[in-house]
Amino acid sequence: MRFIAFDVETPNSYNNRISAIGVTVVEDGKIVEEFFTLVDPETYFSNFNIQLTGITPEAVEGAPTFEELWPRLEPVFSSGVLTAHNAPFDMSVLAKCLRAYCVEWRDTMPYLCTCQMGRRCYPALPNHKLDTLCGHVGIQLNHHQADSDSHACALLLLDYLEQGMDAEPFLRTYDLINIRTVQP
Repeated sequence: MRFIAFDVETPNSYNNRISAIGVTVVEDGKIVEEFFTLVDPETYFSNFNIQLTGITPEAVEGAPTFEELWPRLEPVFSSGVLTAHNAPFDMSVLAKCLRAYCVEWRDTMPYLCTCQMGRRCYPALPNHKLDTLCGHVGIQLNHHQADSDSHACALLLLDYLEQGMDAEPFLRTYDLINIRTVQP
């Protein structure tokens, strides 16, 4: 299986635009590609999101918009199973961006959630947040930075697979039109 670990940062609580995206591709048990960029969300930034991510309106000046970036993302996203930590959030932001920019892609997309997998792999941990799991496994993390978060997500997935977990039972389908997980 080919897994496309990705993480998005958003400029405000509407979560319908992206201010940064990190992508880490896992194939045959190793990381084969990584990509990161700031994104001009063409909307306002809340103080909370600026403090959380460190991304400001000035930082994204000259960065591509989601619409401009999509031709580069689409072939990668179409090439495997989208994977994220707390994946329903990242999948919803992706779906909302596609809608906001009137980009037609597909109706549904398979995905994995490394948070869900972490609950099964390491049930004794106090929680299964990205930073907690990374600390437990020994993965360095610069949290709320899309490149670091997507890289950590990929490394967690590789750890789970090395522990003998099968990804298949954790596969879900995301309805990109109705912005929700489809029940199996």
